[in-house]
Amino acid sequence: MVTPSVLSLQRRAAAYDSWAATPDRRARTAPGTAASPASLEAWERKIDPAGELPAHERAQRAEAARKAYFTRLAIASAKARAARKQREAN
Repeated sequence: MVTPSVLSLQRRAAAYDSWAATPDRRARTAPGTAASPASLEAWERKIDPAGELPAHERAQRAEAARKAYFTRLAIASAKARAARKQREAN
């Protein structure tokens, strides 16, 4: 029987082998990068899936939507930190 720690090490070694054999790291990670919340392209697709808006307008709206998303994340993070601080104080 393989223990979880051995299985983890085997998987890590396989991942290292895979990356060692990858000639173009950027090409391999491009789909994930494009889908990332930080990617303006992903926001443009979300804001204007049919591609009907002018490029400039689509970019402006996508940037605003991206900023709103990350601002909400910051608010949630601040709330979580405050709640944790409150729990630790009690």
